[in-house]
Amino acid sequence: MEQNELYPIFLKTNQLETLIVGGGFVALEKLSFLLKSSPNSKVTMVSPFFREETQELANKFGIKMIVDKYEKSYLSNKHIVVATTDNVDVNIEVYKDCKEQNILVNVADNPPYCDFYMGGIVTKGNVKIAISTNGKSPTTAKRLRQFFEDVIPNNIDDLVKNLNEYRKSIKGNFEEKVEKLNEFTKSLVE
Repeated sequence: MEQNELYPIFLKTNQLETLIVGGGFVALEKLSFLLKSSPNSKVTMVSPFFREETQELANKFGIKMIVDKYEKSYLSNKHIVVATTDNVDVNIEVYKDCKEQNILVNVADNPPYCDFYMGGIVTKGNVKIAISTNGKSPTTAKRLRQFFEDVIPNNIDDLVKNLNEYRKSIKGNFEEKVEKLNEFTKSLVE
């Protein structure tokens, strides 16, 4: 069986500078996805045009929009870049420019040109679950996201907060604390 070798991480996108290259449907989708999960993300967009819906969303969240064609200079001080244009050559240029500068890049719908994928995400308060299909089936990730949104109780955040308070009150070394928490939470998975 093939294995997904991606390493999931949760980025503080309110502390990182993100650039989205493009202004069409895919740019809107990526921006929406990012802001739904991380509404305080620092995002700049560059494109010769922006869809009206993209402009509305960007204005609502204070996203900087630059009406221009992509230039390498737009990568300055960026940590993450998402290329969403319908021009394959521009997207590959963005990819190569990012690789030269060690910037993480995602070329939408082109897995060989991605350092990361934007998978399905389930969020319930402080609980966040990321779902990846290794870039092979966004539809499957979407369906799994919908499944988990239905089965994870809405009050899971209360449990997380209560466990955090309990964790603070536990005495002992790290191993003893882990053992007590594991025993206390065992019923969650039985």
